[in-house]
Amino acid sequence: MPQLTRSAAPLGSHLLGDTTESPRRRRIRVQLLLTTFLLGSNLIGAIIVGALVSVVVPGPNVLDVEKYWWVNFIVVPVYVSLAFIVGVLVGTTRAVRALRWAIEDRHPTRHEQVTTLSMPWQLTKLQIVLWTGGLVLITTIDGMIDPEAIPKVAFTIGAGGTVVCAFSYLLSEFALRPAAARALEAGDPRRIRIAGVMGRSILSWLLGTGVPVAGLMIIAIFSFIRPYRTGSTQLAVAILALGAITLVFGLLLTLLGGIATTAPIRNVRLGMAEVERGNTEVKVAVYDGTELGELQSGFNRMADGIREREKIRDLFGRHVGQEVAEAALNKTSELGGEERDIAVFFIDLVGSTEIASSQPPTEVVALLNRFFAVVVDEVDQHGGFINKFEGDAALAIFGAPGDIEDHCGCALAAARKISSRLVDEVPECSAAVGVASGRAVAGNVGAKSRFEYTVIGDPVNEAARLSDLAKNAPGAILASKVTVDGANRSEAGHWEFGESVTLRGRSAETVLAHPTT
Repeated sequence: MPQLTRSAAPLGSHLLGDTTESPRRRRIRVQLLLTTFLLGSNLIGAIIVGALVSVVVPGPNVLDVEKYWWVNFIVVPVYVSLAFIVGVLVGTTRAVRALRWAIEDRHPTRHEQVTTLSMPWQLTKLQIVLWTGGLVLITTIDGMIDPEAIPKVAFTIGAGGTVVCAFSYLLSEFALRPAAARALEAGDPRRIRIAGVMGRSILSWLLGTGVPVAGLMIIAIFSFIRPYRTGSTQLAVAILALGAITLVFGLLLTLLGGIATTAPIRNVRLGMAEVERGNTEVKVAVYDGTELGELQSGFNRMADGIREREKIRDLFGRHVGQEVAEAALNKTSELGGEERDIAVFFIDLVGSTEIASSQPPTEVVALLNRFFAVVVDEVDQHGGFINKFEGDAALAIFGAPGDIEDHCGCALAAARKISSRLVDEVPECSAAVGVASGRAVAGNVGAKSRFEYTVIGDPVNEAARLSDLAKNAPGAILASKVTVDGANRSEAGHWEFGESVTLRGRSAETVLAHPTT
């Protein structure tokens, strides 16, 4: 089934590639994006820690070379290097190994589905452990040197770690969309959802608002506790720095959260536009593990339902006629009918018994299909519909259930055209056509559990009798004078009148008409 076009970014971003790319390209893309995003998140955290510890948070100068040299030049570099190896290289390698089913392009187990969708959180937990370890280690060592440095160091590392973890979660979730899409395709996202839009919103608030405001509050508390060590200039610098951090990183996180929320909605909107244009074969990739994934999955189920409905509508129309199908779908289907002025023609294959006895059944069916293809085509072209196929005969109706401006002229023109085409396209057989018109009842006949649309009245009987009579008439086509008189002048000019006859089963005489050309 076709996905959305490449220009529509099936996974919400062109960075994530396409759902149909090769397993090798998918593995390289995922590992590269994860490595880049985790490195970027930790770099942002390091910048925040440096800014906070150097100029923002009041307290002892922990960058003093003489006092803290072995901490800053030995402990911190060694721990950061180890954290890099564990957090980035080991973390991404484990993630790719856990996603091997997606890389190998095979169906996932239930455990693999849940593991894939929880992978952003697993990577984030690893960052939490590493930054918590760094907070405890460095705060303890700096506190051993100067106990007054403990609040400052703990807050700065904690704030930086919170930023890193928040960015790690959002960016990892973005990088793992291709695998999440495959996992969600294999199961119902309503039962394997790991996170929600609310959790993503809280995370955005925590980084964009919670941490900076908490920092301002801590600085304010510190100024009350030790007012003699916190000057007005230092307080103003701290407020300006934290305000800048709030503006910059709050905006960045809002953009990330907005992209994560709007991308699935945009894909669904593009899919809806395709459906509106009549493309019911469209399918959107389900890649979001929140309620938005349910929206994507719901759209696909809706498209499946529309596609099935159109299939049933088409099949229904083929059995009863498109006009009857449309009327049944748009109106309440009830037993009974209404009187209408209609025109009908009855066409019957001449010598069908002989044909059936002299040819194999498959050849007879093929001949009938060629014969009826001409009949149906011309009836459709002239605004009528085939009400019944009766073995080797057919009844066509013009003027019901929909109105036709010149139902008599359309029926006569269709009958003439069919007779002409059969000579050229189905020369193995000939058919007799009878055309009549008048007042009849058109509606649903049968029982409540099973009925069909049909017309009942004198025109139907008259057309059948005219068809029987036409088998021995020149051209094998006859119509009633009433029908020719009811047609427009251009069509009536193709007919001329003949003798009057009393048809079997009728008391009134019928003036016969036959085509001149």
